[in-house]
Amino acid sequence: MIYPEFIANSFWHYKAACELVGARYPAAPLGLITVAAMLPPHWEVRLVNRNTETLADGDIAWADLVMIGGMLNQQPDFLHLIDVAHQHGKPVCVGGPDVSSSPHLYAKADFQVIGEAELVIDAFIAAWERGERQGVFTAEKYQADITKTPLPRWDLLTLDHYLYIGVQYARGCPFTCEFCDIIELYGRVPRTKTNDQILAELQALHDAGWRGHVDFVDDNFIGNKKNIRTLMPRLTAWQQERGFPFEFSTEASINLADDDEMMQAMKDANFFAVFVGIESPDPETLVQMRKKQNTKRNIAECIHKIYGYGMFVTAGFIVGFDTEKVSIANSMTEFIEETAIPVCMVGLLYALPGTQLTRRLEKEGRLHPGHDVMHVETGGDQCTLGCNFDTLRPLRDILVDYRTILQNVFDPVAYAGRLSRLAAMMDRSGRPRELPDGDPRKRLGGIEAVHQIIRAVPEAREPFWTVFVEVAKSNPGALRYIVLLMAFYLHLGPFSRHAVAAIDRRIAELDGAAMTPERPRVAATAS
Repeated sequence: MIYPEFIANSFWHYKAACELVGARYPAAPLGLITVAAMLPPHWEVRLVNRNTETLADGDIAWADLVMIGGMLNQQPDFLHLIDVAHQHGKPVCVGGPDVSSSPHLYAKADFQVIGEAELVIDAFIAAWERGERQGVFTAEKYQADITKTPLPRWDLLTLDHYLYIGVQYARGCPFTCEFCDIIELYGRVPRTKTNDQILAELQALHDAGWRGHVDFVDDNFIGNKKNIRTLMPRLTAWQQERGFPFEFSTEASINLADDDEMMQAMKDANFFAVFVGIESPDPETLVQMRKKQNTKRNIAECIHKIYGYGMFVTAGFIVGFDTEKVSIANSMTEFIEETAIPVCMVGLLYALPGTQLTRRLEKEGRLHPGHDVMHVETGGDQCTLGCNFDTLRPLRDILVDYRTILQNVFDPVAYAGRLSRLAAMMDRSGRPRELPDGDPRKRLGGIEAVHQIIRAVPEAREPFWTVFVEVAKSNPGALRYIVLLMAFYLHLGPFSRHAVAAIDRRIAELDGAAMTPERPRVAATAS
């Protein structure tokens, strides 16, 4: 099994932050090790994660079959690996979100598993063992019973390579955001594992020796509130019985802030971070993208309320929607400052394959050819390659807005200011004060970690040092998280400058095209 390399110039790379605590990459390949657990016991499985280790010719030579799975931002290496395996004469089976969304791009693979593996993996295994060496196995959408999904193969991982380990409790999201592919891949009725099942996964991870950060990778952790309410007290009890070996993070919709009981339950279970899709401060834009749940509340107040339960928020923002009639740079910058969210994933709107947005743009004749192809020669992600369609507002204006937002929010003084305001609101009382032995993030609590950070990003020296001293005095329980967020700047600072340079090049190309006079077209006639 091979996990392809993510595009290097990506917002989510964070390798520099990982190295600060001795890790090699943020997250482990949960999908592949879950599929590995579905294979017959007599199949011998090796896993190579191209983000943390080198794939050797001997690895491929050893195998009878190469299985590869990945996402859109792994596509260039994914396609390259199919060629590499074929050069060694090995058949290839592919699956995962990008294959399910754009199977035509993976036609050269010998086998395709499209959709959720639980529904078709047995058919693939039977075909292989009958001697078949090609086939397409397509799962019926949204029908997998994940209460039967096996324990992931934690034994295939080198655990200390990772900043955190992911587990999955639920699939799907009840909302209808136009740009999102989650509801297309997993449906709008969130399906959950049983409480015993997810606790068994955590116990197996604990038995494997992992301590520290565990991420619930659910598309919306509170999507099925009825079931999650029954899990939370058992999760808290499990943690208490073992001395709180794990700290949890997850992704949730903003209506989490409406539910004090749920936020208290998450605090009791030792959740420390939540990713929230905010997307835009403009209500008209939120309505157009069908994210109406964000229009029914004061989002800044909601974010501050989550801080009050000792959890910091990271968030997604998008530039380039049709409803943006004038510049949004100032309003988005002001909104990010008001919410005091340090880590803001600000991207250009990217029409993901298979989404409502993509279907609408295609119907309107605005979708660019090859919209689902990540070109090897350009690299990047939605931060630099977004707007893969004809925009209603002039693209140059969108790019200028986007560049301005990046320059504003990732200025080291602005970033440090949000850290300071976050620390003032983040209530860490009633939490375990010490991390368990074995948690690599224990290195982040002290002065030496800050010295390492500011040596790497000297432009942040004065503002970061000021915040460190301030938080050490005023809210020491939040200090480790503030230093963690400083460590993220090891990536965010340089990446924002890379993204700005890429956007400047796109603007220059647009300007050059506008200045080039159209060549006259002359019709010749016979005399």
